Amino acid sequence: MPQRSTYRKLLLLLVSTLAVQALYAQYKVRGTVYDKTRTYPLEAVSVMSTGGRFTTTNSEGAYQIEVSEQDSIWFSYLDKPTVKFPVKKMMDLSQFDLALEVPVTVLPEIKIKPRDYRLDSLQNRRDYARVFDFRKPNLESMTSIGPNGAGIDINELIRTFQFRKNRSTMRFQERLLQQERDKFVDHRFNALLVRRLTGLEGEDLKRFMTIYRPTYEFVLYTNDYDFHLYIKEAGERFKKGIGAPPSNTTFLPNP
Repeated sequence: MPQRSTYRKLLLLLVSTLAVQALYAQYKVRGTVYDKTRTYPLEAVSVMSTGGRFTTTNSEGAYQIEVSEQDSIWFSYLDKPTVKFPVKKMMDLSQFDLALEVPVTVLPEIKIKPRDYRLDSLQNRRDYARVFDFRKPNLESMTSIGPNGAGIDINELIRTFQFRKNRSTMRFQERLLQQERDKFVDHRFNALLVRRLTGLEGEDLKRFMTIYRPTYEFVLYTNDYDFHLYIKEAGERFKKGIGAPPSNTTFLPNP
């Protein structure tokens, strides 16, 4: 009996410790800092977190900093700090870009390299592999079969009772997946392609891309020919003042 009581206390202590660790799980915030025109990236901008982390932007204005879900980060350039940005309120941790009130005249000439969608996606998968690979524990994952027969995996059993951590990780996983889907749509349904196929410019181009933005499923399963034809015919509808159909995935070009 004393041994069983001690075992329970140790198990409770372990679960409590893991719960605290989950509360302060580390994530990575990445992005680029620009001047006020959002044209030129800024080098040597200080990036700090309330958790005590510190880094600076590189020659391309890019930064990466480890944070917990409870942290906030802020930026400082030429001794002018920004407000603090809570991690919980960031829409996209992998692309938290910022424009600072810095005039272009004080900046050196910088060559800007275009972002590579596929490399960014792969890097995001590597950075958040633990979250992307997360699976909610169940009876099957708790059961293990060894040389002495079936048994219970104590690590999976402990994970089962980490309700707060599991809910938080699942929400974060869905958030990352949605961001990945949105970026895939942005990659195919981009302004350069739409401008070339429709001839739209400026505010008309922005309004068209908002009204006729296709869903992830439509973009994923439509070949290039039909996808381009969709954009062309949608552009004609837009120019004639015809509103978007009830669901832009149901509007397909005429055969």
